[in-house]
Amino acid sequence: MKQSDQSKNMRLIGHNTLDGFGDGGGGPTREMLENIREMGNFPATPRMRQDSVGNFFRNLEETSGHLLPTWNAELYFELHRGTYTTQSRSKRANRKSEFLLHDAEFLAAQAALMDPFYEYPKGILHEAWELVCLNQFHDIIPGSSINAVYVESLQQYAQVEKLGLKARNSALTAISKSLGHDLLIVNPTSFSRDDLAFWPDQLETGHRLQQPDGTTVATQPAAEGTWIAVSESAPFSVNGLTIVEGEPPVFDTDLTASPTLLENRFLRVEFDEAGDIIRILDKANDREVLPPDVIANQFQALEDRPMNWDAWDIDIFIDDKMWTADPATSIQVVEEGPLRATLEIQRRILNSDYVQRISLAYNSARLDFDTTIDWRERHIMLKVAFPVDVLSPTATYEIQWGNVERPTHRNTSWDWARFETCAQKWVDLSEGGFGVSLLNDCKYGHDIKDNVVRISLLRGTTSPDPEADQGRHQFTYSLLPHTGSWNETTIASAYALNDPLIVWRTSESLEDSNLSGLGVSQPLVSVDRPNIVIETIKQAEHGKDIIVRMYESQRRRGNVTLTTSFELAEAWCTNLLEEPETSLAIEGNAISLFVKPYEIVTLKLTPA
Repeated sequence: MKQSDQSKNMRLIGHNTLDGFGDGGGGPTREMLENIREMGNFPATPRMRQDSVGNFFRNLEETSGHLLPTWNAELYFELHRGTYTTQSRSKRANRKSEFLLHDAEFLAAQAALMDPFYEYPKGILHEAWELVCLNQFHDIIPGSSINAVYVESLQQYAQVEKLGLKARNSALTAISKSLGHDLLIVNPTSFSRDDLAFWPDQLETGHRLQQPDGTTVATQPAAEGTWIAVSESAPFSVNGLTIVEGEPPVFDTDLTASPTLLENRFLRVEFDEAGDIIRILDKANDREVLPPDVIANQFQALEDRPMNWDAWDIDIFIDDKMWTADPATSIQVVEEGPLRATLEIQRRILNSDYVQRISLAYNSARLDFDTTIDWRERHIMLKVAFPVDVLSPTATYEIQWGNVERPTHRNTSWDWARFETCAQKWVDLSEGGFGVSLLNDCKYGHDIKDNVVRISLLRGTTSPDPEADQGRHQFTYSLLPHTGSWNETTIASAYALNDPLIVWRTSESLEDSNLSGLGVSQPLVSVDRPNIVIETIKQAEHGKDIIVRMYESQRRRGNVTLTTSFELAEAWCTNLLEEPETSLAIEGNAISLFVKPYEIVTLKLTPA
């Protein structure tokens, strides 16, 4: 490139600037527009014109030549790390709202295919999503608004819950009329599952649950309902159970619980008298999960006084002053199996009392920590730490519909800057043949240094909201040891934690119905590759086509076959606006397409 051409290109790049008032998305003011006009009358000042963002980037591509660098990595923002955690109620409500509407959309799409008289609740879902998106405004969901905003925000999330349950329950009612079972078990995720389902009711004495093939289903009474051990539940499926007379059979498992031990065939978890976890043995891999002489599930209260922007920031010296929890005041077994065992541990950290219900299911290596805390701290950040016996220079963090690797060391200034990072439902630290995933149901702040994995749970900022995070909070996180590196098992477990199996009591039983009651055991939609996650199933914004949105999760490319439980008339790849772009060949009720690493694919399916 000639020097004169390079100078010209640099001048063109320099002329592209943004205008507008403030950082809240405001447009140009009258004064700004007048300045543009007046500057045009002065020969010595640059010439200015207004244009669209799209034209700005097109002009940049055309005129920059090779002057613009290519950055192939995460654009990590070295500021405002506290926004991953501040105002945790709002973040929890956002997560729960997203999954509720996700489930309602899938069930409404299923109901519309089963019942010609059912009307898909487009209006209700639109209203709910608009409220969710409103509360994702950049000063609400980060936790950087005033107190009055969060009072109103929680009211709006309550309205989202009301609308979401209305849409979901009306769809379940329509489905139940077609099936005729006493209970429906719904798997609203992309994965086959055999985790426990919770029914917030109790079986009458002398009754049991039975599958359509006559097999008795194992159950376990709970304080506020019943745990149900469903057989493998297919992705995006609805299955029926019938309540019949007869005593439930004895169901023996190797699940064990005492005040110092939780154990099943996968894990042995040992506690000391203070309530701390001092050993986790992965029995399947014959591997100690923890290094010697450490404590896992350790609550750490850190002095949190950032130099600037209280609600927005945490600083790297956050670890300089730390307090841990007092010894437990109570440790008791509250569930003893055969399906689930739980220890309830009551403790206090600084001025805040908390209760943890630590649980193991009979058929899983996932260790759950259901936590309720009365948070009474200000300028304190609460983290929970899990030191694990895993050596890796990088850790993996789930992001929106994908994941990213980040260093576990602090070799450079860029590494040091990542002392607090964000993730969605899971993080993972793995070496060659073994790893540990840490899952959550509503948290976003994390840090992984060397072999210590931590989740940021709560803060206590005072500006701009002096009451931020004060009071009661409930959240769950889970530890999942596994063979090899993370894969679809980690992703499926994170979805299962966030989107439990749904149990629905129908209004019509088999005795009251002329239907066969065979259930819907076939997935509404499924794929033949474990690295493909079907995230969303819904009815199209315009018309009654079915929209399926999925993504590749493990950096693998290849052909994928998607199969539906209904015959297909047409199938299209679309853009995110559901506008058709590429027609797909149909073979009965299946289509095939090629998917690239981390690609997001939206399909529009027309039922025959």
